[in-house]
Amino acid sequence: MNLLEQYNKKHQDNFLVGRSLPDFRAGDTLKVSIKITEGATERIQIFEGVCIARKNRSMGSTFVVRKLSNNIGVEKVFHLYSPSTEKIEVIKRGKVRRAKIYYIRGLRGKAARITERKRDIKPKIILA
Repeated sequence: MNLLEQYNKKHQDNFLVGRSLPDFRAGDTLKVSIKITEGATERIQIFEGVCIARKNRSMGSTFVVRKLSNNIGVEKVFHLYSPSTEKIEVIKRGKVRRAKIYYIRGLRGKAARITERKRDIKPKIILA
């Protein structure tokens, strides 16, 4: 492991103390709580939408969440290990075949729906 990897690993471990990151991927509906500081006051703002991309780059890991606001598509890029990202909740798991679902930008209405992924259920083994 080189020095940069050691530095990133140490800071990731420090960030994850007392926190947990959910397992999510593109197609999942997320609710991201962001800490916003305005002057001396702090508040938490919630951004809910579909994760359309995830990039795993150690401390530089990001994910993109898209939602419709007044029939206008809004996308935000969030850093996974940012101190301003307070909490990430997975609302629904989506079934998609691609890692980056940028094609959803051009779809409207029912065409933009993502089918829900069934829970990962392990098959029961019956011994006779």
